Amino acid sequence: METVAGCVGRPWKRTAVAAAVSTSAVGVLVATSLWAATRSGPATTLPLDVTLAVVGVALVPVVVRRPEVGGVLAGLLVGLSPVVTPVASFAVLWTARHRPFRPALAVTIAGLTGEAVLGRWRPVAGLPYGWWFLLIAAAFAALLGWGTWARARHALVAALRDRARRAEREQERRVAEARAGERNRIAREMHDVLAHRLSLLAAAAGAMEYRPDASPERLSAAAGVVRASAQQALAELREVVTLLRSDDADSDPPANQTLADLPHLLAEARAAGQRIETDDRLAAPDAIPATLSRTAYHIVREALTNARRHATGQPVLLTLAGAPGGHLTVSVRNPTSGRATMAGDPGTGLIGLAERAAVAGGSVTHHVDDSGCFHLTGRLPWPT
Repeated sequence: METVAGCVGRPWKRTAVAAAVSTSAVGVLVATSLWAATRSGPATTLPLDVTLAVVGVALVPVVVRRPEVGGVLAGLLVGLSPVVTPVASFAVLWTARHRPFRPALAVTIAGLTGEAVLGRWRPVAGLPYGWWFLLIAAAFAALLGWGTWARARHALVAALRDRARRAEREQERRVAEARAGERNRIAREMHDVLAHRLSLLAAAAGAMEYRPDASPERLSAAAGVVRASAQQALAELREVVTLLRSDDADSDPPANQTLADLPHLLAEARAAGQRIETDDRLAAPDAIPATLSRTAYHIVREALTNARRHATGQPVLLTLAGAPGGHLTVSVRNPTSGRATMAGDPGTGLIGLAERAAVAGGSVTHHVDDSGCFHLTGRLPWPT
């Protein structure tokens, strides 16, 4: 309640301050006009001038709070005494500054009407009525224009500030969405990496479990693969947890592998006991764009991981084909028979591949043929 009351009270406080300052300033001008009227006017009008001077100064707070009413009253009173002219002039300026043009124009017309009446029965000595009224009209028009311009400028500045605030909020929202999107991308990326590492570990452990009669060298090599894969998986898991917890927008994402890293990927898989044959038909492997190469690498990695999980011990045939101006095709084929070393559902790896390929303008399809072979094919556009 205190906050609400404070917010409601602030405009009234500003209005009270404006009324006090304006009353003081206009009061000085009214006192000056009263002194000039007593020097040049007849003595019979002195009581009227003094009275209207007091009434005019008292009318200033009314003009501040209700410009239309106070401005019209000041315009009517100015027809009785020149001491009210400062009040009528202030009313024109204030109304034009804080109200639309039509109310400000009405206050201006009321003030000019009062000045026209005043000039008839209390003319200015040494100055023709026409010229005098022309000067008054020019002064009132200047006040009207000045106030209208100030109001338009204030509205423009307020609109620009509001637009800047909205743009800043929109930018903050976009930054937050970008951070969330980048973290989701990192999480998907690390899911693929960890799935690959863990499948290597499971394949090597399975070889040790089901071939206890293997030579000590083979068992030692398999144990080395298990150890290296476990350490690498822990390091990569630590990295992704750190990135997902960090609020730093400049945190670097993990490095993206390309087809240039394919020999290392195949070597790891073969060291874990996976049998892989490759058929490279790429027309210009050095001309593959980086983004395309990364997507193709991810397709290969996920396909090998999927084969280890669901077709343990079965041979895998990897085919790469394509040329600039056409498509880069990644084809992985393996029999589906065999004992799986990792229980559970296939997960979201293939779904993630389809989304990644769609972003690159391509597609990923998979099926099992009549002979029981699983086929996974990725087709990606290869620009010239």
